[in-house]
Amino acid sequence: MSTAEISSSSPSYKCSQLIAKRFVRSASPLNFRMVGVKSGTWVCPLICLLYLLAFLQVEGDNVPMTLLKGAVAEGAVCLDGSAPAYNLAPGSGSGANNWLLFVEGGGWCSTVEECLARKNTFRGSSNHMPPQSFSGMLGGVQQSNPDFYNWNRVKIRYCDGASFTGDIEKVDPATGLHFRGARVWRAIMKDLLAKGMNKAQKALLGGCSAGGLTTILHCDNFRSLLPASATVKCFSDAGYFIDAKDISGADSIQSFYGDVVKLHGSANNLPSSCTSRLPANKCFFPQNVVATMKTPLFILNAAYDQWQIDHILVPSSVDPKNTWGDCKLDIKKCSSDQLQKLQGFRTTFLNALPGAGSSSTGLFILSCHTHCLSGDADIWYSDDSPKIDNTPIGKAVGDWYFGRSSAVRKIDCPYPCNSSCRKVAAGSMED
Repeated sequence: MSTAEISSSSPSYKCSQLIAKRFVRSASPLNFRMVGVKSGTWVCPLICLLYLLAFLQVEGDNVPMTLLKGAVAEGAVCLDGSAPAYNLAPGSGSGANNWLLFVEGGGWCSTVEECLARKNTFRGSSNHMPPQSFSGMLGGVQQSNPDFYNWNRVKIRYCDGASFTGDIEKVDPATGLHFRGARVWRAIMKDLLAKGMNKAQKALLGGCSAGGLTTILHCDNFRSLLPASATVKCFSDAGYFIDAKDISGADSIQSFYGDVVKLHGSANNLPSSCTSRLPANKCFFPQNVVATMKTPLFILNAAYDQWQIDHILVPSSVDPKNTWGDCKLDIKKCSSDQLQKLQGFRTTFLNALPGAGSSSTGLFILSCHTHCLSGDADIWYSDDSPKIDNTPIGKAVGDWYFGRSSAVRKIDCPYPCNSSCRKVAAGSMED
């Protein structure tokens, strides 16, 4: 955690600046020495240093990972057959009975070959999952996450390749691939309920990218698991993938999702309120699910979402000469014709969102060219956060969840009007 990730108006930032000016770290990691400060002129009180160290510890330390080894016997496993996993930071004080679950992103695999490529990585096996520290929406410091910092905060690790919807009993011995995402989901929910989530007073299910889609697909089911008296809502960050044609006029993303659903046997684990009306591959698209959702949902997304431009609007199959290569990496390098197509994609995206009549749905649709916005403290809630109507992302989500505002439906003006996007222009491509 760098000092740049602390709000410039916060005490921790001011302390960090004093400390940065007066200390350098010597070769020994535990040996600090003062630089350029004469005896008797030290002005930063000890409490300031302790405050900063506490900030660094909570925001920077790894959060222990829980492996559900007992779930393996029930067939609830990752692609490679390893145990499912999550990271849990326990709640405290006023947040002891509140739960924030955040589902990791990481795309999908639509063919055996794609799934095999994931099988021996952290996207397909808990044996390869790196340590996790919490920041942004999951952060444990009040200054940078005032609404959720002391809740029970859980990161659900993603290792099935189909947004926790697959369930095929048979395992091909030639590949050793297990398509059991739905069982993994049920096993993790069962374990968290036993650890106190069954007594939740407030709960929020969230996720980024493929995890944001997971949130939408499982939102009503999540609500059904918790006490009727609990306040339960859902939050999707960069997970509102739209059913749109690519630049050649083909339905590339429809075909891709259809292959995912077929390979993983997902149809029976998609929301029945959608599959009763539409083909299963159509029910991987949030726009076809949210219309019948009963649980309040907040949608955080970039109108020029980097992943969707890369894979929905301009998949590599329709750009064999890579004429969109520079534009995909940096929207400032797009030609006028490419920008016109991006503006058309934005219009299609906005038209796919829930209408104004959906009063329980919150919106925060930025004009940034990025993907995933809730995992970084500097983007989530700080003086330099991307804003709409001078409101940072974290505040908008909190206002919506706690009802501090009658309606939070913020849609940014078209690119390039929002100068706060400079903080996230490079994107955070989790998939």
